[in-house]
Order: sequence, then structure tokens, then C-alpha cells
Amino acid sequence: MNFCEAKSELKQLLSRVDPSEMPKLLDWMKNSDDLDDLLLDNRTVILQNIADDLRTRLPLDAMLPSEAAAHHKMQQCSRPTLHVDSFLYDDDQVDSLCESGAMSRSYCLACGSQRTAALDFVSHSFSISELRFLFQNVLPDLSGRTLVDVGSRLGAVLYGGFVYSSASRLFGLEISKEFVALQNEMLQKFRLTDRVQVVHADVCTQEVLLQNADVLVMNNVFEYFMEPSEQIRAWRFIIHSFRKSGSLLVTVPSLQESLSALQEVLQPGWVEELPVDYGVYLGRDADPDSLRQIHLYRVM
Repeated sequence: MNFCEAKSELKQLLSRVDPSEMPKLLDWMKNSDDLDDLLLDNRTVILQNIADDLRTRLPLDAMLPSEAAAHHKMQQCSRPTLHVDSFLYDDDQVDSLCESGAMSRSYCLACGSQRTAALDFVSHSFSISELRFLFQNVLPDLSGRTLVDVGSRLGAVLYGGFVYSSASRLFGLEISKEFVALQNEMLQKFRLTDRVQVVHADVCTQEVLLQNADVLVMNNVFEYFMEPSEQIRAWRFIIHSFRKSGSLLVTVPSLQESLSALQEVLQPGWVEELPVDYGVYLGRDADPDSLRQIHLYRVM
């Protein structure tokens, strides 16, 4: 049953409801968790199982000792900032960790007082609901197309692309050999290797891969891991290499935000931004503000 057919049947069903009961029914539909179970399918379960496995292999902040530069960058933020990987931990899991004392959402403004403020959280991965949104609502049908995820890290985009899309090839570009090994282990364990490959390389060495890509995904990929001069070098390489007309670029945050922070001007005529419908219901665990950080562009 497609959307139009389902809408028609639902309207017929609601027309038979006692008018006095209608407000309660609509409130239940809007606010109850009961309907969220309908969004859970085998594909989502696969991603949850991968996340469960990864959590056992990583520290709580999902960052490696080798990521000293990223740790230092977060310490330099104007407000205290923690890395909480959205693929590994949803809001309910973060709440449980806070209740157990393993994590906190706030910090003390004056030691020994009750004056506290909310911590800033940053994630370098899409959550499962964001992955579903990306592949089912943002991107078109990817049959026969090649997707490249720059800075694939834990591999969330690759796993999501495998279960939620028909992309013929999914490539992860990752400079950390530890994360490359971890991704390959997950791909083997969950039998995702027939369409997915992880490349251990700096993006600036992969001109041919970028030239042949139909979709390029970049989620918080440079800011915390490179000095500004290195970020500018990487962006210029990508703008030079990713030129196939009609190819799609997905970024978090927007290109304008990423480049303006570097005082780098976006090359005129490279891409055009496409509209994204952020009003899709993905369950109560989806964060509307996070979805609005996902931007879609088309190469001119």
C-alpha cells in the first residue's frame, strides 16, 4: 500500500470514530510511542545490532587515543563540549548513562554550587533515524550509483546505505587505520562486503574516486580533525575533483557554514542547493534540529 492509498484508508477509518473520542485519538497518534514500533523493520534492527557490537569495542566517547588533535579542538570550544556518537547512542541511551552517572548533560559553572549549564554534544556520525532520513527522504533512488563517504569513521553511512538504499557501490574514505580495521570487521561480520569497500587514504589522494562518484557525503568531516590550512587544502581538492554534472553532495553542516569559518569563498557555479523536506516523521527519537543540519547540493 502506497502513501495515497494509506491516507485514503486512514481517512475512512477516522470518519467512523465517535467525534467525542477524536481529540483523544489524535493526541494518542501524535504523542504515543506505540506507533513508533511500526517504523522498526529488519533493516533498522541490523543497524542497531552493528551499533551494539561497536559499543563494546570503543570507549564511551567513541574516540581513539590517536585522535589527539580532535580532543584538543574540543577543549578549545567556547563551551564545554563532549563527543557522543549518535550512531551508537540515542537519547534514551544517553539518558540511561546520565542516570547511572557515566555521563552528564551539564557542567558546573562554579565548583561546589548548584549553578549548572548544558554541555554541548557533537557527533561525527549520523544516528540511525538520520540515516533513514538521508537515504529514504533526502537522496533519490541510488540504483546503479556510487556513493563515497569522506571520513567514514565507524562506517555508519556505509551500513545505512547498504540497508536503506540500492546504491551499487559504497566507498568509505578513512585516514585512521584503526577505524578502517573496525569498519572492515563489521562489514565481514554482518556480510555487507558485496557492495561496500573501505579505502585507507587521505581524500586528497583520491581524485579518480571523487571524479567517478555520484554521491559524496561529508558529515562534520574536517573541522575537528584538521588545522584550517589543511581544511582549505582538502576543500579545494574536493571542489576541483568532484565535478560530474548532476552528482549530489550531502554536507553537515552547510557548505556556507563550513567554508565561511575558514574564510574560504565557495566557487561560483560549482553546486546548487536543493530543497529538503524536514517535516517527515521519523519517530520521537529523531531530532528535528539535527535533521535540519543535513544539506543537499547538486553539481552544476
